[in-house]
Amino acid sequence: MRNKNSLDKLKKGEKAVIIDFDSHDIPAKFFELGFVPGTEVEVKHIAPLDGPICLNIIANNALIAIRKSEAKVILIDQK
Repeated sequence: MRNKNSLDKLKKGEKAVIIDFDSHDIPAKFFELGFVPGTEVEVKHIAPLDGPICLNIIANNALIAIRKSEAKVILIDQK
């Protein structure tokens, strides 16, 4: 069974597939970095005190750090 959540809810080591965005004001940088629906991501690191989240985009093995506030608008299908 899969759960729909936002990306900021994942814990270190968990994987998910991006399904949508919770806002229509998504910066173009997200699409350029590979955050598109259907992309599988894995949480590599989570900084303390609401710091950034480091994600591995599985398709191209890229490590990307984003703010928790940005991760909240990325909707995922958790594996």
